[in-house]
Amino acid sequence: MKIIVCVKQVPDTSGKVAVNPDGTLNRASMQTITNPDDMNAVEAALKLKDATGCKVMVVTMGPPPAAGMLRELMAMGADEGVLVSAREFGGSDTYATSQILAAAISTIGVEEDDIVMCGRQAIDGDTAQVGPQIAEKLHLPQVTYAADITKDGNTITVKRMLEDGYMTIKVKTPCLLTCIKELNEPRYMSIDGIYATYNKPLETFDYEKLKDHPLIDATTIGL
Repeated sequence: MKIIVCVKQVPDTSGKVAVNPDGTLNRASMQTITNPDDMNAVEAALKLKDATGCKVMVVTMGPPPAAGMLRELMAMGADEGVLVSAREFGGSDTYATSQILAAAISTIGVEEDDIVMCGRQAIDGDTAQVGPQIAEKLHLPQVTYAADITKDGNTITVKRMLEDGYMTIKVKTPCLLTCIKELNEPRYMSIDGIYATYNKPLETFDYEKLKDHPLIDATTIGL
């Protein structure tokens, strides 16, 4: 069993916010953090790893410096990282981003007992679209707004947050879950984890590796 967690490096909006003349964020001049909801997804995966001994992989699409974020998540306890990075992917909207990430996840492989996790939404876009779109492209059942997750064999029981309460849903693996901040409190990196991360694999998927994947429509990705 493995858990693949999709994460995103986002601008740290608690600091100085820089805006381009066209009204878009000047990301190059801003500090970055791991998207908060994605941190909850990572923690949920690590808790399942603690309970079951499964493997946790973290996957992100972004520029080369995003590898540092993946190393931090591996220092928390993730086992492997995959950086999806290419100039051709720059400026992709949620539709294109979900294609690219779904292609990357498909390349990694999703087996019978596997789980894909995402944060509910990113603080820079607030669309909450990428996770569900990945599930659709991979033909995976999905449960969004997960506030509690338990696993029994290949059955996942999810307490799903609604506007005025909660509902409990059971879903079979493989599946995709999106996680909310109420789910948990992310752990910190450990000293041992920081040392260990340098011996953990971090792979890069570039345009050449993914461009011919059937999930990618090259006319819709990038700017």
